[in-house]
Amino acid sequence: MLKEYKTIKEVVGPLVLVEGVENVKYDELVLIEQADGELRNGQVLEIDGDKALVQLFGGSAGLRISTSKARFLGKRLEIAVSEDMLGRVFDGMGNPKDDGAPIIPKKRVNVNGSPINPVARDYPNEFIQTGVSAIDGLNTLVRGQKLPVFSASGLPHAELAAQIARQAKVLGSDSKFAVVFAGIGITFEEADFFVQDFKKTGAIERAVLFMNLANDPAIERIATPRMALSTAEYLAFECDMHVLVIMTDITNYCEALREVSAARKEVPGRRGYPGYLYTDLASLYERAGRIQGKVGSITLIPILTMPEDDKTHPIPDLTGYITEGQIILSRELYKQGYAPPINVLPSLSRLKDKGIGKGKTREDHADTMNQLFSAYARGKEAKELSIILGEAALTEVDRKFAKFSDEFEKNYINQGFHKNRSIEETLDLGWDLLRLLPRNEMKRIRDEYVEKYYDKKAKN
Repeated sequence: MLKEYKTIKEVVGPLVLVEGVENVKYDELVLIEQADGELRNGQVLEIDGDKALVQLFGGSAGLRISTSKARFLGKRLEIAVSEDMLGRVFDGMGNPKDDGAPIIPKKRVNVNGSPINPVARDYPNEFIQTGVSAIDGLNTLVRGQKLPVFSASGLPHAELAAQIARQAKVLGSDSKFAVVFAGIGITFEEADFFVQDFKKTGAIERAVLFMNLANDPAIERIATPRMALSTAEYLAFECDMHVLVIMTDITNYCEALREVSAARKEVPGRRGYPGYLYTDLASLYERAGRIQGKVGSITLIPILTMPEDDKTHPIPDLTGYITEGQIILSRELYKQGYAPPINVLPSLSRLKDKGIGKGKTREDHADTMNQLFSAYARGKEAKELSIILGEAALTEVDRKFAKFSDEFEKNYINQGFHKNRSIEETLDLGWDLLRLLPRNEMKRIRDEYVEKYYDKKAKN
């Protein structure tokens, strides 16, 4: 029998103080019942002696503390998981919101989970094809990797997220592939865009969608990514699936964290965010990966909008420390109408070398990737020089590199949000562009590959 407390003493915003409690635990769920039978859910945020600070999942408007009573449920926030979740849409707390039948759970799991033990981790080394050349060819995603997308306000990260979710697959594997998508603090229009896109393309058949809207409570915003990751862990490590988790927008999650921290009167850290922001983000990101002896895996793409386009802001800064690289979207490319506007030069995938090459993508992948990076960087420099000194000051070779830079952006980066390129198509396109340059400039590619791909196709 759960003990009831009629000792609610104070309500401040979404926080409720209950006194005289016994054997209450941090993160424990709380049910607050009013005299008219209305129920409100909450979670223990802090315990001090016999006092418990409870965060309500909804608002506290209309709550009469003199006649209300609190019941501590003796368990943490859980989600009911099952393979039947594939093809379904849930709210940020894991409740179905697609008018479908209730989920009959195979098990219930604590949403807080835990990071993967480093000793048990298996090294990511298998290529995931997203169908996006700027990622597959130059900043390759590897199964089990954490690769964030750094976007900015107004840039089309939603379209890129939907494209990756539609197109991503593990090559040369018979294992089932699933996508867990978490919309965190997004608008109704954004949520509707994702749901309709998944349904229209049929991608929803292998996807689980969690949608937390901007007008939902802050505490729900904090729970949503944990709901998604707990579902992904079940599908990956108990159902042997390769799971791609896409979370947008991590910035909204961090804002909710700051809001709750301010309500608890905690000492703020950088820019008002709590001092434990790094630890909190790590507790999410480090749940992705591969485990030795397990067939399934979790690959994570968190998407965040950089406030004021600032890469040194705490959210992208800390995310960059925890994850293995970043894909950066460019406002300049977006203004030129390129889609997706991925700025490949500052983007980075630290594990790309482990997922490419013979037997994974193609033997020439690493060399052509290095040559494309080098040629594009030199072409950008040549274009900047021509702006200052005029095009006449450029050498003939520099003019070719400048032309290469333009063609690279128009054809390689600018593929649109609905074109799905195989890795072979991406690599062949790279060679087509490299033929704009003299053969003796292929300094980062082994001669055998130059003869096989540059020379033979040039003759055809």
